Amino acid sequence: MITIRIERPEDIPHVRIINEHAFEQPTEANIVDKLRQSCPDCLSLVAEEDNHLVGHILFSPVVVENTEHRIEGMGLAPMAVLTDRQRQGIGSALVRRGLDILRERCCPFIIILGHPDFYPRFGFEIASKRGLSSQWEGVPDEAFMVLILDDNSMECVSGIARYRDEFNEAM
Repeated sequence: MITIRIERPEDIPHVRIINEHAFEQPTEANIVDKLRQSCPDCLSLVAEEDNHLVGHILFSPVVVENTEHRIEGMGLAPMAVLTDRQRQGIGSALVRRGLDILRERCCPFIIILGHPDFYPRFGFEIASKRGLSSQWEGVPDEAFMVLILDDNSMECVSGIARYRDEFNEAM
């Protein structure tokens, strides 16, 4: 049985391995390590089965701002599952638990730069339909998505969504 829980300090080396293996490079693992040190507002969850970690997801603060508004939400990235455990519902369980926690914390929105066939099942929609754009040029419109959790907070909010600087090395 899979358990989704908050990351603990003893999980850190295993989370790094999961991200390195899932992405076949260290970039995402490096970002997670940097955010863990610099961002106390991050939400880091792990998927555990039989005392072994099999997945990880991270949510970190993002900002949407224009000349009239500035609102903080969260960005989902990265999400990783061990390659031999992918397509078994672990990633979905991580996303659902993270969304539940962020709803409880009254987060107004969550953005994702991700697979357009995966994230809409959780309610994500193309961000440009809500007047939101990515800070990075060349991001495919269908891959940059948003989940609005508080319509009142997001009313009349549009502009550029900015991730933390730690993500710039991946783009």
